[in-house]
Amino acid sequence: MNGDGQIQTDVVVIGLGLGAVAAALAATGAGCAVVMAGGERRVGGQITTQLTAPLDEHPHIEREAACSLRYRAVRDSIRAAYDGRRNPGGGWVSRLCFEPAVGERILETMLDAPRRRGMLTILRGARLVEVIGDAERLAGVVLERGGQLISVTGAVVVDATETGEVLPLAGADWVIGSEGRAAFGEPHALPGGADHRAEQSCTVVAALVRDDDQPGPVADAPLHYERWRDAQPFSLTLSNDVGHTHTFSFFDDEHPPGSFWSYRRVRDSAQLGGIDAAIINWHGNDWYGSGLVADPRGTEAAARDLTRAFVHWLRTEAPRDGGGKGYPELRLAPEISGTSDGLAESPYVRESRRLRSAHPVTELDLTPRADEERAEQFTDAAGIAWYHADLHPRVGGHPSVYAPTAPFQVPLRSLVPECGRGPANLLAGAKNLAATQIAAAAYRVHHGEWAVGEAAGVLAAHSVRRGLTAQEILADARELIAVQVAVLRAGVPIVWALDLPQHHPAFVAGSLLIAHGGLDRVGRRRLTVEPDLPVSTEAAAALRRAAVRIAALLDITPTRPDLAPGCTWGALARALAEPALAAIDRSSATDHPRAVPGARRTE
Repeated sequence: MNGDGQIQTDVVVIGLGLGAVAAALAATGAGCAVVMAGGERRVGGQITTQLTAPLDEHPHIEREAACSLRYRAVRDSIRAAYDGRRNPGGGWVSRLCFEPAVGERILETMLDAPRRRGMLTILRGARLVEVIGDAERLAGVVLERGGQLISVTGAVVVDATETGEVLPLAGADWVIGSEGRAAFGEPHALPGGADHRAEQSCTVVAALVRDDDQPGPVADAPLHYERWRDAQPFSLTLSNDVGHTHTFSFFDDEHPPGSFWSYRRVRDSAQLGGIDAAIINWHGNDWYGSGLVADPRGTEAAARDLTRAFVHWLRTEAPRDGGGKGYPELRLAPEISGTSDGLAESPYVRESRRLRSAHPVTELDLTPRADEERAEQFTDAAGIAWYHADLHPRVGGHPSVYAPTAPFQVPLRSLVPECGRGPANLLAGAKNLAATQIAAAAYRVHHGEWAVGEAAGVLAAHSVRRGLTAQEILADARELIAVQVAVLRAGVPIVWALDLPQHHPAFVAGSLLIAHGGLDRVGRRRLTVEPDLPVSTEAAAALRRAAVRIAALLDITPTRPDLAPGCTWGALARALAEPALAAIDRSSATDHPRAVPGARRTE
């Protein structure tokens, strides 16, 4: 190694994926300097280096209040890059499929603003070597980049890596694989006790283009091709966890839901001209023989070999729609993958090390409940997400799971190690939140990882401003509520209320009250609150009860506004929350002076 470099900053974000990007944007947006570092060449994780550009999202994602302003900006900017086309890839797995390079360009543009202000430093190709500090508190990390060691110190460290790489180095308690049904009574957990070998599968995604005019030569079969083909087995048939199967045509989209090719198509020639392109993320190249955490090098190598074999099968043996076998007109597409061989730079990661907790988010917290539209509500919520608990096959041959959930939240407690179980200033910022294997499989998708990272970034900035560790913030109800208000003011929903978008005057007040129990029985049965209609007696009573709870936590006197005839839900929420918001604003005058005003390098 040649010499050492040193960088001091406010917040250290390790990782370059979606959680890391969200954390960095949130923290810099709150006025903190950030260093974001990771081993990849590109930012974006799932949508770039892992090639899963089709976004896995929930049915309400097009509604304003169904995601944060920054995540919405990503989606809107991608569509703008394609002249407003709603789904430029034309893939049927998502409402928005696009080329990975376009996603990368959008994220780089968003990150460029804090970079130009000197608030963000990005270190690519920087491998995490060790942490600085101890199991109680971290001072920073040591990275290796181009043969040089770089120490990066800061008040908060966010682990937004793909597999939770900071957790073991930092001495945090972590878990991988299944906790087992005996731990929390989750119906879809593996029977019995824990099985930490049962990591969820990963996939090395391939990028293919369809060139009907110039089918290329087909190389010899990869080594062990027949074994891969027969063991998976390779096919165009999908089976779900309840035994239903469906065999897809290859190119023919006449019958719903669509063809194998258009499933994850990222470039639709009918809309864009040129040639079609798709990314291949299918059960045929889903590697579950070993886990990325247990054996990272061996697992990635095997996953790459499997994908090469599957692509060979597609070109030589896959059944053709009109009869015959093989599609030699397909070729691997480096121009889509951004790599030399058309395969993803990094494996698509479905499971990370996770913070071990006595009270993690579990499947039971996310399960749909009778007469309620939302999942279990968390009073420390700092974001929202929604997806099925989607587990692909796990090491050991355990079957897939696709368990229903209700619209759920990101609780702040899931981002912070419990006292005695990890450094007080370490935050989870991606798939490594304190959730069970089943629950984490619902958070792991694009918007879920973004929501976790964004919440971590706001919490990190609050920690810097207040001179408190994350554990200290969680132990103080006043500070926790202040973080929730900061999250809301950053345009991040913390509750599901589809008609309470960020631009609504009651967005902050109403969301805060809902988070603390402000919905009546009718309100809990729907995802709307009708903020501009006259408030009912029952809804008003629920808002008042929530305001009293918050006032007690803040040690202030609650207001008792008169309910004038025709008073709307939103107007009452604003009046009831005003004392709490004013108290939080007054407390900001005592913010801890920042020891580090911005990132700086010393050689």
